[in-house]
Amino acid sequence: MPRQKLKIDTRRNKIIEILNRDGQVKVSKLSEELNATPVTIRSDLDALERDGYLERIQGGAVQTAVNYYNREFIQRKRLGANVKKRIAAAAAELIHDGDTILLNSGTTVYFTAVELKRHKNLRIVTNSLTAAIELGSVPSFHVILLGGEINSRDSFTYGSDVLEQLKRYRANYAILSIDGVCAETGISTLHAEEVMVERMMMERANETIIIADSNKLEKEGFLYVCDTQAVDRLVTNREADPSIIKKLREKRIKIILG
Repeated sequence: MPRQKLKIDTRRNKIIEILNRDGQVKVSKLSEELNATPVTIRSDLDALERDGYLERIQGGAVQTAVNYYNREFIQRKRLGANVKKRIAAAAAELIHDGDTILLNSGTTVYFTAVELKRHKNLRIVTNSLTAAIELGSVPSFHVILLGGEINSRDSFTYGSDVLEQLKRYRANYAILSIDGVCAETGISTLHAEEVMVERMMMERANETIIIADSNKLEKEGFLYVCDTQAVDRLVTNREADPSIIKKLREKRIKIILG
């Protein structure tokens, strides 16, 4: 049985590789290439469709943008999930029922959105597609998804339309997932499209909360966002290097360890 299971997994992984390369697959061609019967290939494709890897069509399957990017987001979400959940829970504890919150994008933001569902009557403005969908399911929440150009890989909106809309709102908190937090060089990100969005969110909020796991501390992302003095609180995990935490506290940032 274990040998057969390994064969199935190997064959389905090969199907995914071919799909990623070509964008579509045919049952007849896969049957020949993988030395399996058409019935077996159809069964593989049906299973992969249920798992969200592809969409079945007559005679084969295609890769869709929704399936591809959702799968990639799920894979990234699993990386360090337990740490991100702890950070998210600690960040959500800083929020009160009835608050207005600005959220950017990222997997830690997604987990924070899940934790925020413990509250009532929140008003949330976000450029994150995944956070908007998650929070939009709560009846007492008022959720606004900022419309603009779409970064489909990382599921966020950006651009001048987003910035114009942000000018309409004031918030109690901006909760921002960031790629680099360095005491000396400041806050940074990998996404050029989000720099202005993050700066605007900070400008429109009474308090800025950065959520970042310890791997991002003392790191520099590709693009500078702001000085550390512009940040009110940093929520990170308790495994963070104490010497780094000390440097950040010397910049008068309040540190919360989740």
